[in-house]
Amino acid sequence: MSAPIPGLEHHHAEVGEVVLHYVTAGEGEPLVLLHGWPQSWYEWRHVMPELARHFRVIAPDLRGLGDSTRPLGGYDKKTMAGDIWRLLSEHLGIERFCLVGHDWGGPVAYALAAAHVEAVRRLAILDVVIPGDGGDFSQGGRRWHHAFHMTADLPEALVAGRERLYLEWFYRNFGWRADAIAEEDLQEYLRCYTQPGALRAGFALYRALPQDRLDNAARIAQGKLPMPVLAVGGGSSFGRGTEVEQSLRRVAEQVSAVVIPQCGHWIPEEQPRQLLDCLLPFLRAK
Repeated sequence: MSAPIPGLEHHHAEVGEVVLHYVTAGEGEPLVLLHGWPQSWYEWRHVMPELARHFRVIAPDLRGLGDSTRPLGGYDKKTMAGDIWRLLSEHLGIERFCLVGHDWGGPVAYALAAAHVEAVRRLAILDVVIPGDGGDFSQGGRRWHHAFHMTADLPEALVAGRERLYLEWFYRNFGWRADAIAEEDLQEYLRCYTQPGALRAGFALYRALPQDRLDNAARIAQGKLPMPVLAVGGGSSFGRGTEVEQSLRRVAEQVSAVVIPQCGHWIPEEQPRQLLDCLLPFLRAK
């Protein structure tokens, strides 16, 4: 693991069929941060210390990723949201919280908020759209890796032993700056994604996309999310820009939006200060 970050504590919790690793910092109102692929809780390292001045921050590794265990199934976002709910409600005794999700953590956050609208006070979604909202999740094929990852067995066969070559392409090309994720950070992500079963678990996030679309479409038909929602998009490179806002307006009633300039997909790592400048006022508002 990378060098310890002061003020952060690491924990594990058995939640049904999975053992979740999670990191905590600070005191106060609970704030849950959900990461995406190919990352882990570690993507929040630059913003957690400041957030922890105002919140009790909880950053889990999602099912199958980081240092959580890797069941063979359950990678639909409804099930993954259930993992987080059990961690919060059963293990930590938390009944109400704020919620932030980036990349695949965004659809997990949406599923969690949709299932427990009374528990999520405010929701922020970073640089991802919601599958099943009527939009184009894969941008007409621009996000080419979606179809590749959904292909059975082939991605594991081609990427195994070449994890650095493959994952580094995303870190270098999906950001506005090619060096947004430094060598030390790359090594931490590689430590996670070269563990047995980690590639399969990561690709399973994409293979569950048809089920995610069905689950979300059914939920959207029941009505929009009632809590305030913040849509944050990266304004450059592979950042989704205003797509995040457009998607969330289809699934939520109260949406505000920010597009961060000179920022691609890796918002918490590329522009942590700008992210904090929009997150903190939104999350602290009553």
